[in-house]
Parts: sequence; structure tokens; C-alpha cells
Amino acid sequence: MPLYRDFSDDKAQLLIWKYDEQEVLDMDTLLEKENYNKVKDYHPKKIKEVLMVRKMLKQILPNHKILYKDTGEPFLEPQDFNISISHSFPLAAIAISKSKIGIDLERKNEKIKRIRHKFILHENDFIDDNFEVDYLTAIWSVKEALYKIHHSKYWSLKKHYDIQSFSLSDNFSVNARVYDHSFEDVFSVNVRDIGDFYFSSVLE
Repeated sequence: MPLYRDFSDDKAQLLIWKYDEQEVLDMDTLLEKENYNKVKDYHPKKIKEVLMVRKMLKQILPNHKILYKDTGEPFLEPQDFNISISHSFPLAAIAISKSKIGIDLERKNEKIKRIRHKFILHENDFIDDNFEVDYLTAIWSVKEALYKIHHSKYWSLKKHYDIQSFSLSDNFSVNARVYDHSFEDVFSVNVRDIGDFYFSSVLE
């Protein structure tokens, strides 16, 4: 399992790994028994993604396991660290921190133009349509990372997650807010362009 990127710092461990066909990913040894029935019927690529995350965790915190809340949100047992995971085959990412953390890995794909209307609102003011796929993918990744630390099933990525103007580069920060009629929380999200993907990370 070759390390693809390591963005760790003193606040969080952030690792991205890339699938290798020679990789041994054994479900019986890597997957928690509590998750076996949930995962066993996944598509083979999705199973690989799940197992890649577990293999990374074994290297970082070998005595921990990933479980899920009723909402589907992952958590670590024991609960002495926070975790966020993301995968887009052939990549998988894991983040571990004492603070609540959210990450998202998104592949650049022309198809994202079809759903622009579902998650873009104020961002229309600064998106350069000459680089539409990049802007849309970066924004989607930022909003998904934010959703993982500040979410509600009733909220909309279009109406409750607002991204401020930014310029594309290999590594940049995006100011964003999560809000409704009664509150507003502001965040700074780090975004990295890693080839065919954008990778976003945010700490609470």
C-alpha cells in the first residue's frame, strides 16, 4: 500500500494512499466484525476502499477500530481521537486528530457540471467558467469536508454552506461559513490539487 501523500502536521495526521494491485487486503483481518454484514455486499472497488482505510488505521493506531453511529458517521473505538475518512478509487484518505476534523477527496470529472445547480449559490459570482470543473470540484470537496464536522440531514450544501471567493492553485485556503437563520460558524478550509483530485481538510 504505497503512501501517495502525507499532509500531517502537529494538529492532525492526514494520509492518502493509492491502491496497488499487488496489495493484500484481507477482509477477515482488516474489517471489524461489527461492520462485516454492512460491507460484504459492497461493490468490489468500494470494499477495497474500506479495507485501505482500515489498513492505514492499523499503521497509525493499531489498537483502534472504526465503528459507525446510526447516522452513518464514523468514530473510533476507543474514542480518544476523532476520525474522518474519504475515498475515491484508487485513492483513500484518513484523518485523525484530537479536534473534530473533516476531509473530502473528489475526482475532477466533467459530470459535475450537471449538478452545479444543486450545490452552487453565491459561488456563481466568482466561478471562472473557463475552469468550471476545477472550481466546482474544489467547492464540492470543501462543502463535503465541512458537512462531516457540521452536518444535519435537513441542511442543504447549496443553502447552508457558503464558500468565499478564491483562486485555484496547488495549495490554497478557502474561507467558508455554515449557517441558517439562527447561527453562523466560520471556517478556514485547506484545499490541495493533487493531480486528478482535490483534497480538502478542515478542523473545528
